[in-house]
Amino acid sequence: MLQGLAGNAKAYQAFLQRLAGHLRAFFRRRLFQCPQDVEDLVQETLLAVHNQRHTYEPDQPLTAWVHAIARYKLIDLLRRRATHEALHEPLDEASELFAESDATAYETHHDLNKLLDMLPDKQRIPIIAVKLQGRSVSDVAARTGMSESAVRVGIHRGIRKLAACFRERNTS
Repeated sequence: MLQGLAGNAKAYQAFLQRLAGHLRAFFRRRLFQCPQDVEDLVQETLLAVHNQRHTYEPDQPLTAWVHAIARYKLIDLLRRRATHEALHEPLDEASELFAESDATAYETHHDLNKLLDMLPDKQRIPIIAVKLQGRSVSDVAARTGMSESAVRVGIHRGIRKLAACFRERNTS
């Protein structure tokens, strides 16, 4: 890491490769029930290490700095999963909810499409794919060529814009 910070690209690449192995082991021990998430977390952590390398203080232990980043990435994943699971809890009174007429469902669908059409593609596409179709952020990123963070930011900004439009319509 220190040689990489000094500008030695080969040493930095070797550091990242060795770190990836350590991170895989770290995440596998903690995510034994979800092995499919390990590689995504390794990549997210390596990216965070790379982006935050300027914050590393050479007089401090490298492992503590890296493990702190890895723990934050793991916590982020667990929060996302908990939020996702909370959104998909079964409804107690589903029969009443779905007892609406087809005309009302059509109107709602039409209104939602009109609102979504107001958004730029980088916001509309992630919202439709992740929030309405239930795809994962990583899947949408791979399909669209966007980064995972761009997908998340697009969703966040798009929902904020939709909420503002909705508030605007309700106040007028």
